[in-house]
Amino acid sequence: MKSIVLFATVCLVAFTACGQNDKTKRASPPAVATGTTASGATITINYSQPSVKGRTIGKDLEPLPGKVWRTGANEATVFEVNKDVKVEGQALPAGKYGLYSLATGDDWVIIFNKTWKQWGTEYSEAADALRVKVKAGKASAFAEKFTISVGKDGVVHLLWGAYDVPFKVE
Repeated sequence: MKSIVLFATVCLVAFTACGQNDKTKRASPPAVATGTTASGATITINYSQPSVKGRTIGKDLEPLPGKVWRTGANEATVFEVNKDVKVEGQALPAGKYGLYSLATGDDWVIIFNKTWKQWGTEYSEAADALRVKVKAGKASAFAEKFTISVGKDGVVHLLWGAYDVPFKVE
C-alpha cells in the first residue's frame, strides 16, 4: 500500500512539474512585443500579461504608488535591444535588461535593470543600468490585460487599465 501511495505521489509531482513549463496555461500568460526603430535597432520585450479582473490598479494590484513593479507578471519582463540606443535621450547599451517601473501619480520611472533572468519580484536597485522619468497618459481604451506595444516610431507603450505609459527608444 505504501508503494502505491509513493508511486502516486511521484507521478503527481512529475505531472505538475511538467505542466509548469507550459507558460500559456498561466493566469498571466506570456506575450512578446517587437519593433524596429528608425536607426535599425530591434526592440524585443518578453513579458507576462496580468489582468485587471475587476480590481483597482494602484490599490488592489500593481503598480502600487511608490513601489517598484516588475512591469508585468511572473518572471522579470525582459527588454532587449540589438544595438546601442537612447531611451528618452539617455544612452542604453545593446543587451538584455529586466524592465521595471515605479509609478508616482502621473510621473513614472522606467527602470532598465542589468539582472534580467530572474523571478520578477527579485529586484535590486544596485543593478540598475538606466532610469528615465516619463509622464503617464490616459489610454484610448481600457486594457483589461497588461499590454506592451512598440511603434514604428520607437515609442514603447505600457497599456493597462486606463493607463498609457509611453517612452521613446531611438
